[in-house]
Amino acid sequence: MTQIIADISVSLDGFVTGPDPGPDNGLGTGGEALHTWAFSDDPDDRRLLRESTARSGAVVLGRRLFDIVDGPQGWNDDSGYGAGEVGTPAFVVVTSSSPESVRRSDLDWTFVPTGLADAVAVARERAEAASSLRGRDLDVVLMGGGATIGSALAAGLVDVLTLHLAPVVLGAGTPLFTGGERRTLVQRTVVPTSNATHLTYDVVPT
Repeated sequence: MTQIIADISVSLDGFVTGPDPGPDNGLGTGGEALHTWAFSDDPDDRRLLRESTARSGAVVLGRRLFDIVDGPQGWNDDSGYGAGEVGTPAFVVVTSSSPESVRRSDLDWTFVPTGLADAVAVARERAEAASSLRGRDLDVVLMGGGATIGSALAAGLVDVLTLHLAPVVLGAGTPLFTGGERRTLVQRTVVPTSNATHLTYDVVPT
């Protein structure tokens, strides 16, 4: 069965970017430390990255994150979702308006202007179609940014929350959690490595 999985790296003080993120500084000042695990040679880090990308039937991201990953300093053949792993899934972007052009036109982009819930529904359809083609269950992965994942959690759209807790205190940046209703999570797995503590929780419906 296709699940909706929110998957994001976060600092010890709860930030998913450092200060002053932008198109030319996507992770903000010092934010690169959040993703050290994704580029490490640690076998558990590599395994988790491989398993995450392998299960992805579709990926949801917000417009600000799209502008970063599709910008001049964004994804290339060596860096990006699934780079060097198992290929690339469909990407669904939540946006009020589609961009005039797309740099990475080799990737499968769908732009949804009618809100996050509709984007998740489109991504679920794409993931279920990919599941049928491959003969195994694939999931929808919400890769961010932080506001997109926070909104999805608040709206009850998330089944599983995966946090890659980096051993860094950024002091400021983009927070993952900004208040809202209390949420109950059920801890599923904890995998510590030298670069992060990988935490997976089931999200209990309210």
